[in-house]
Amino acid sequence: MLVLAASVVLGPEAAADGPGPGEAGDVLVPGVVGGGRSEYPMDTPDQVLPPLQPEGEVPVPEPQEEDEGLVEYVPRSAVGAACTAKTGTYQRRVERLLGLTADGRQSQADCKAIKAFQVREKIKPANGYAGPVTWARAELLAARKSLDPGKRCPVKKYAVACVDLDRQLMWVQKGKKVTYSVVNVRSGRVGYATRKGWHTVYWRHKNHWSSIYDTPMPFAQFFSGGQAFHAVYGQLATPTGSRGCVNLGYRNAEKLWGVLRKGDRVYIWGKRPGS
Repeated sequence: MLVLAASVVLGPEAAADGPGPGEAGDVLVPGVVGGGRSEYPMDTPDQVLPPLQPEGEVPVPEPQEEDEGLVEYVPRSAVGAACTAKTGTYQRRVERLLGLTADGRQSQADCKAIKAFQVREKIKPANGYAGPVTWARAELLAARKSLDPGKRCPVKKYAVACVDLDRQLMWVQKGKKVTYSVVNVRSGRVGYATRKGWHTVYWRHKNHWSSIYDTPMPFAQFFSGGQAFHAVYGQLATPTGSRGCVNLGYRNAEKLWGVLRKGDRVYIWGKRPGS
């Protein structure tokens, strides 16, 4: 039998959406001790001007191949709960994606369905909290069935890298043919928005290091000032976003490197949830 966290009582008075990242309320923490951490905790900054082009080539490190699975971020007060009544920024979105009543309120039925999804997708802890990791996975699976329901990605004769900030997804298509399958991304946080509209890949640097924070940016493909597609180490779905760049998992960024070329077009729309 499912047991809801004792500190929260379900009922009509429950908020439709809990506090988002950076707002007052329960701080989101990795639900598994030691999980969800990045090898490089400082992500790259948004630089308005193009980055400095280095004189030499310093290889970026390979990521650790240890697969700890997906670690969800949960409210601190919900750590250890078997099935939590806590809700947050992504509750209503996850409910919609899982075919539940999208009211933003956590019922026992909602918690059971979300928990079952987390178990199936190997997301830990499976306690029913609809956090950024659960939402990102649900969006990706839905997009694999219906890639662009709003038809926002322009259909052109040339390749277009399409970035959907609403769903935190990207793919590449040429005409109606998808040349790079949809993947999860992480875009700019509050105060560091990823710039929307049309852009062009103007510089590519496979072994790039941020000149400000000395942070590796593998497979960097710059499209707007210092904003670029590039790989990050560790978990991609986190409560906060990047500092303007479009982050990808290491292997996905490596694959994108082989798809895009200098001069290719980029189209970005929407808004990152919670930003």
